[in-house]
Amino acid sequence: MMYSHLLFSTIWIPFICGLIFLVFVKDAKTLGVRLLGLSGATLPFICAWILYFNYDSSLVNAYNFELILPTGLESLGIFLHLGLNGISLPLFILSATVGLSAIAYALFSNAERLNLYVGLLFLMFSGLMGTFASVDLFFFYFFHEFALIPTFIMIMIWGGATRHAVSLEMTIYLTLGALLSLIGLIALYQQSGAEAFNMIALKEALLEQPISEVLQNNIFALLLFGFGILVSLFPFHTWAPKGYGAAPTGAAMLHAGVLKKFGLYGLLQIAIPFLPSGSETWGFWLLLLGLGNILVIGLVTLAQKDLKQMVGYSSVMHMGYAFIGLGTFSILGAGGVLLLLVAHGLSVALLFLLSTCIYKRFSTFDMNEMGGLGQIAPNLSIFFALAILASIGLPGFANFWGEFIIFTALAESESTRWVFYLAVLGIIISAVYGLRAVGNIVFGVVKENAINTEASSGGTGDMNRIEKFSATVLLGSLLLIGVYPKVFSDYSNKTLQSLYSDNSISMNDGNIESLNLEEQTDHE
Repeated sequence: MMYSHLLFSTIWIPFICGLIFLVFVKDAKTLGVRLLGLSGATLPFICAWILYFNYDSSLVNAYNFELILPTGLESLGIFLHLGLNGISLPLFILSATVGLSAIAYALFSNAERLNLYVGLLFLMFSGLMGTFASVDLFFFYFFHEFALIPTFIMIMIWGGATRHAVSLEMTIYLTLGALLSLIGLIALYQQSGAEAFNMIALKEALLEQPISEVLQNNIFALLLFGFGILVSLFPFHTWAPKGYGAAPTGAAMLHAGVLKKFGLYGLLQIAIPFLPSGSETWGFWLLLLGLGNILVIGLVTLAQKDLKQMVGYSSVMHMGYAFIGLGTFSILGAGGVLLLLVAHGLSVALLFLLSTCIYKRFSTFDMNEMGGLGQIAPNLSIFFALAILASIGLPGFANFWGEFIIFTALAESESTRWVFYLAVLGIIISAVYGLRAVGNIVFGVVKENAINTEASSGGTGDMNRIEKFSATVLLGSLLLIGVYPKVFSDYSNKTLQSLYSDNSISMNDGNIESLNLEEQTDHE
């Protein structure tokens, strides 16, 4: 019971901190207020890791730390039902990690109306923790929408000259995606005959009486395109790079790094295992549209001159690997997708953070106007180069394992091997735009517009302590998973084996593979 309440505290602590900053704080730059903010961001991070170390992986068919609270909607089968399994646990840790980094950086920024900015980030943080802690589908959806609202507000206030157009486009796309996914979830619940609107009851009901193939096809289509729009699935992706470009740094870190994982998590945890026939029917489109993200958007990323836009488009591009990994319909592919979601969240949040740090040194995001960063900010240059290498998928970083396992799953089946040959081109595209960015920014002659910012320490123009702290939290996590990926894969493997095998999902000639990193490492 103690750990169940600890799980609940990861939601209400940032929520209360957000209300304090919005209602009571007038000057967010005082030492006491900053310490309060750091405490509010650090406690959920500590609680998340306490839960990790007390996670019982033997509970394969159950959720750890379950907590069920009344809501007044019991007649509709809706409870505040919280818990973690091997799929939600890594993303829960991701939320806590990116949240700590983003809020710590924001607390020491020079943003106008800092109390409002930090307060909205805390509310967004609270929604993210609730999203991946929810077993009940209503609150799974509710917390996502709750986390999304501060994004719109922050873009409208700090989004610059294009904020109105960007906010309108995001509203149209994300409202459509949210509506389609909600209709799909409600249809799944109604057709299943489950007694409660949660993942456990749905699984039990569908194992006992599966839905007809026609209904599965229709419901899966709603979830695929609903969740897909929220994840910027090609060709419904145009809102994402514009939104990240207009959003302040903290909002871009939390949205691109964590909130965008909502849709893929929904497909991984709900749609594919609960709708196996629908998954197989739409499997080709998962692969084809995922390739669109990798190849088409990858080429668009190559053409970017603006650093923040390049990071935004690269974020959308790399989601394609997750979609094609889901399209393998194997436990090996699903395990690779989960590792990639965590790795991508950490690396893209780090790149948005470092992009802002670089902007402070050059007063522009135009990479053609940058150069010589290595001379004025060597530490920042090292962090940026490592972040780019992580994003490309260099061995030693978490991204490598996600992509390597997905490629392995694709290559093992004749039906998906053609996707493997095309998807590998994405590695070349990533290397070209990533290493070109490092060359343009870090090397060369120091530009005249390069400045030593007031935020820098010692007048050297290099990273200050809070910039180093926020970046180290993310980079250290990438290295931890890169060196020891079993930190998450051991737990996720057992859950995926149970969830997918129970529903007999396979498009690979009946071959359901298990994620075994020891065997993969030995083979390599």
